[in-house]
Amino acid sequence: MTLQKLGKNISEVEVSNISKHGFWLFVNEKEYFLPYDEYPWFKDAKVSDILNVTLLHKFHLYWEKLDIDLEVSSLDNLNHYPLIYK
Repeated sequence: MTLQKLGKNISEVEVSNISKHGFWLFVNEKEYFLPYDEYPWFKDAKVSDILNVTLLHKFHLYWEKLDIDLEVSSLDNLNHYPLIYK
């Protein structure tokens, strides 16, 4: 008996783990850690609301229940997208 690959992953974005420090997001074949210290909007959110994320146009993350929008490029280049005004 040989194993066969049964289809492909159709999810473009997935929350792979949630901890007390933040959560891991898998998007566009890359994994990111979003710590609550840097993304405080998620800290008191319900797990179901964090899991309910949509990837729009391959570059725009949207959490509808939390009304949070993030560009995927901001996860790659956090220093170009300051989250706190100085």
